[in-house]
Amino acid sequence: MRAIRTLLIVVVVLGGLFVAADRAAVYFAENKAADKIRSSQNLSGTPDVSIKGFPFLTQLADSKLDEVDVSLDDGVTANTGDGHAIRVSSFDAQLHGVKINSSFSSAVAERASGTAHLNYDDLGRALGPAVSVSYAGDGKVKAGVMGFSTTSTLTVAGGNAIRMDASQVPVLRGKLDVERRITGLPRGIQLEKVTATDKGVDISLGGTDVRLAGS
Repeated sequence: MRAIRTLLIVVVVLGGLFVAADRAAVYFAENKAADKIRSSQNLSGTPDVSIKGFPFLTQLADSKLDEVDVSLDDGVTANTGDGHAIRVSSFDAQLHGVKINSSFSSAVAERASGTAHLNYDDLGRALGPAVSVSYAGDGKVKAGVMGFSTTSTLTVAGGNAIRMDASQVPVLRGKLDVERRITGLPRGIQLEKVTATDKGVDISLGGTDVRLAGS
């Protein structure tokens, strides 16, 4: 009985040491990944990275992580590719099947989904000088410039652009009937849906073979 008790104690101690080592490795990896994502995507802030699944060390040995969640709540400025910029106030993504190398300098997710949030003030600035945008109800927005205004819908165009349709007001067609392409997103990520709410614009994101770091 004493031998069995001793064996059980040893197993418990070793198990506790393994868990502690596993959690320490996760903490190090999360911070390393956050720094790599920030530098490779040219972000103004460092994202929060959470690596899911247990044990982590076996995932690391296999060079493939089950799920990695990335969030950024401090805001990030995304280039629109046409001289304008859109400030994204928050961003969340869930990445599945993330293939990595030992230094975390390369990370590619088999598939990804997520959301981004835009404030109306930031959207107005991206559309052009003196453009104001607010919520009009029923999933639509009210946009105004030069004393004219129109109620419009926001849609996704080409997988990487937000489009505002002002074609029903001829004088505004050149000002507000526009697309704003968003560049700087991880390669493989596309815009899937744009939803106007009373708190701002929510964008659904998705993609496959999403490259977070590396060339």
